[in-house]
Amino acid sequence: MSHDTPLSPRPLHHLTDVQRRVLTTRQLREHGVTAAVAAERCREGGPWQQILPGVHLLHPGPATSEERLHAALLYTASRRQTAAAGSGAGSGAGDEGPYGEAMVTGLAALALHHFSAAPPLASLDHVDVLVPRTRRLRATGYVRFVRSQTMPGPRYLAGVPTAPVARALADAVARLGDAVLVRRLLTESVRHGHCEAGAVVKELSQARLLSRPYVIDAVDALLAEGRAIAEGRLYDMVRGHGLPEPLWNVELRLPGGQALGEVDAYWRDHAVALEIDARAPRHDECALRGAYARKREHLEGLGITVVRTTPRRLREGLEEQAAVVRTALIAAADREPAPYVVVLPR
Repeated sequence: MSHDTPLSPRPLHHLTDVQRRVLTTRQLREHGVTAAVAAERCREGGPWQQILPGVHLLHPGPATSEERLHAALLYTASRRQTAAAGSGAGSGAGDEGPYGEAMVTGLAALALHHFSAAPPLASLDHVDVLVPRTRRLRATGYVRFVRSQTMPGPRYLAGVPTAPVARALADAVARLGDAVLVRRLLTESVRHGHCEAGAVVKELSQARLLSRPYVIDAVDALLAEGRAIAEGRLYDMVRGHGLPEPLWNVELRLPGGQALGEVDAYWRDHAVALEIDARAPRHDECALRGAYARKREHLEGLGITVVRTTPRRLREGLEEQAAVVRTALIAAADREPAPYVVVLPR
C-alpha cells in the first residue's frame, strides 16, 4: 500500500476533522490499515507519527493542542479496550462514546473552560486525564492520570469531555506549588461565574488539600470574593425589583445588650432579616448548621422573619428571591409587632 492510498473504502464522514487526524491502531485496522503498514508510515521521515503508544497522528507536523487532547483520551480508552480483549470481556466503550468514562481535568480542563489564569493548552507539558479508580494505567508521554472513586458528569468543550470546574480546580491545585497561581485560579472561578465558592471548597476538602497553608490562604480569598459577589447581587435585587431599602450588614441586639446575630439586610419597619449563607463546607458542618438554626429560631421567636438565601440562588434566580423577600415584607402587616431591637453596624 502506497502512502497515497486511502485508509479504507469505509467512509469516515462520522468522524470529526480531528478524529480523522488522530486514530488508534485498532481504528486504523477497522479502516483497512494493518499494524505493519501503520508502523511503516510512522518511520522517521514518513507521513504519519506515533504520538502515544497505539495512537497515530496522520500528518508529519507538530500536533495541535486539540490533537494532543484527543490522543490522550484515545490512548486511555485504547488501554481499556486492550485489557477487555485480553480478558474476553466487552470494552463497553460503545456505551460511553469513543473515550469511555475518561475526561480531561486539571490545568488543561481549566484552559478549555476559558480560565485566563490557566496556561495556554499549547504550553502545557502534561495533560491530566480523570479515570475511575479501578483503572490500572501508568503515565506515558505527556499523559498523566488522576483517579476518582466517583466520576463526575463531564462537560463537552470543543468536542472534548471535560471535568466540571470545581473538580478540575482541585485536580490542578493538587499538582501546583505556585501559591500565586493557585490563588488566581480559585478567585477567577467565582469572579467569572464558573462555579460557587462552596463547590470549590468541597472538592478541595475531599481531595485533602485544605491542610496546605497556601491553599487555605487562597480559599479565604475565594470565600471573600464569593461573598462580595453575592452581596452585590443582593443590592441589585433590592434596587432592581423595587424593594424597600434595608439596613445593610448589621448586628441585632436586645436593648439589654444580648446579641441576636449578624444579618446582611434588615427591614426594621417590617422586622424582616435576610442572611446570605456563603459558608464553605467544613468538618464541623453539623455544629455550624445547628448554630445557624438556633439563631434563626431565636430571631423568629421574637417575631423577626428570617429569609435565608445562598450565592447560587442569587446568581440563578434573582427574581425568585426578590419575590420571597417581597412576600415576607407584605406578610409583616398581618403579624404582631416585633419587640424593639438595637441595630448596630457590623
